[in-house]
Amino acid sequence: MIDLHLHLDGSLNGEQIRTLAKMAKTELPVWDLPRLEKLLTVPAGCTSLAEYLGKFELPLSVLQTEETISEAVAMLTETLAGEGLCYGEIRFAPQLHMQRGLTQKQIVEAAVSGLRRGTAASRLPAQLILCCMRGDENDRENRDTVRTAADYLGKGVCGLDLAGNEAAYPTSGYQELFAMASEAEIPFVIHAGEAAGAESVKYAVEFGARRIGHGLRALECERTTALLRDRKIPLEMCYTSNLQTKAAASRETYPIRRFMEAGVRVTVNTDNMMVSGTTLKQEYRLLEKEQGLDREALKGLALSAAESAFLPEEEKERLKAVIEREFYSWLAN
Repeated sequence: MIDLHLHLDGSLNGEQIRTLAKMAKTELPVWDLPRLEKLLTVPAGCTSLAEYLGKFELPLSVLQTEETISEAVAMLTETLAGEGLCYGEIRFAPQLHMQRGLTQKQIVEAAVSGLRRGTAASRLPAQLILCCMRGDENDRENRDTVRTAADYLGKGVCGLDLAGNEAAYPTSGYQELFAMASEAEIPFVIHAGEAAGAESVKYAVEFGARRIGHGLRALECERTTALLRDRKIPLEMCYTSNLQTKAAASRETYPIRRFMEAGVRVTVNTDNMMVSGTTLKQEYRLLEKEQGLDREALKGLALSAAESAFLPEEEKERLKAVIEREFYSWLAN
């Protein structure tokens, strides 16, 4: 009932993309809904994270104005409420929305405005995570993202992330960036152990990450796995996405049970509802069906998400009470 790892641009459905395209006066390659949603979703034969990331170009094309960014956040918040969630953290990279000349401050202000409208309309508590991006010659943009997160922390923004092509741009190269985030006391998560090995996770932990995005390959090193366990650093696992990007080779080798048995805290998330063609409820049901997790174990994962949220303790306790009361009925309906 809580999604902590959810990308804005990868979670907007075809109807929402059409609405945003009209607002932005942006031409789409197709307007027919089934064909459009086919373009937005990875095929069954997706071969890599790089192929998966190619699906973001189209939604990003309509998210280049303050109006569409605000509307997208509001719409996605209401979508999450409609899915029966009790809390969500929506992430996006402000620097990817600057194609029409917006500043990162303008972009985040628009997103916060949309979040306020969405939460007011849906009564779903939600927050934003700002993503820095792996890449060449974007250090200034990443530092601007950190500064903008500091300005809006507690005002709709709850943390930072590092996303992008992990295999091409190692986590080790971002120490100074996250030292800056730590100095500003901004909680952060880092995508690690998805397209690179356990060492990527180790660096993320050493930098001060409060959570790890995906983290599957941490199991390649016993010390790294123990580090996650001992420091109680949760993994944001995304079952369908992890299989599509080949972060996990197969359903049979998916490591969620191994992490749980090792005492590592695990959470269940969608990553990108549209790109992956999934919902949070579907993720839980797949883990029940394909990984053999019983409903008590599934509820435990939901409670781990509440404990792992970038929230004050009293709000975490409120969410845990909701999960204890409503999880089984939510999953069944």
